Amino acid sequence: MALSPRDITKKRAERVRRRLRTVGGGRPRLSVFRSAKNIYAQVIDDERGVTLAAASSLEEGEKGSKGSDKAAAAKVGALVAQRAIEKGCKEVVFDRGGYIYHGRIKALADAAREAGLNF
Repeated sequence: MALSPRDITKKRAERVRRRLRTVGGGRPRLSVFRSAKNIYAQVIDDERGVTLAAASSLEEGEKGSKGSDKAAAAKVGALVAQRAIEKGCKEVVFDRGGYIYHGRIKALADAAREAGLNF
């Protein structure tokens, strides 16, 4: 039975997450979701099952601005890093969610690192 592209992405995301559990050492997870029009990021504490910080390109508030480019991803990365650091979380593991580490995903990760998150 052939897998659909969505099934392949889910399988890849599960594989990445499984690896993070072994390597993460109890650190919160910086999870990324990329849609066609926006990008979302959240810092999740899997041990307690709570979201510590979240940000998305929807909340930037600039009408007419594009949420699907690298500049928007960088803003989201910096914003989620700032919010996570305010909550006292500087060390995270990066969960790329099955997406290739390239383009918007890489821009978000680089901006989060520059804002002070360590991963």
